[in-house]
Amino acid sequence: MKTGARLPVVLRGYDRDQVDALLRRISQALNGGPRMSADEVRETRFDVVLRGYEPRAVDELVRECIRELQALAPIGERPGRPRAQPAWLINWIQNARFPGAGLRSGYDVRDVDAFLDRIVAGLRGIAPPVTARDVRESAFRVVRLGPGYDEQEVDRFLLQLASALERR
Repeated sequence: MKTGARLPVVLRGYDRDQVDALLRRISQALNGGPRMSADEVRETRFDVVLRGYEPRAVDELVRECIRELQALAPIGERPGRPRAQPAWLINWIQNARFPGAGLRSGYDVRDVDAFLDRIVAGLRGIAPPVTARDVRESAFRVVRLGPGYDEQEVDRFLLQLASALERR
């Protein structure tokens, strides 16, 4: 990819070959090629030469590329997403309350409670850990008569829980 046409050339600027090489690597990473982290891009430095690319324009383009690389990074590595602490997760799970299904069908209370207890035990280290994938793939019996939790509320909670487990 030749991106130099988009960047203005000035008397003293960043080495065009170095900038083009970095932009090619970024393009490959964004299009399924070898992975490249946002930190690798941040650490890159360019020589200042005669007839190079205008530094502000390059810096702006590189910042945009960093944002795109961060968006492709695994969820746990994305910025602005604090790591979820096990003690906080345990407290959050134990304090979760779901409304009853009323006259509609709902998830079996015993199934949901047992699954949440299994997650807590895994977070405490006394049982195998439950992964975010396990949470997303969980399924519960549906009851028509009897104690049942509102399905939408449980599903919403489990989506949030899966996201939190990914940040561990």
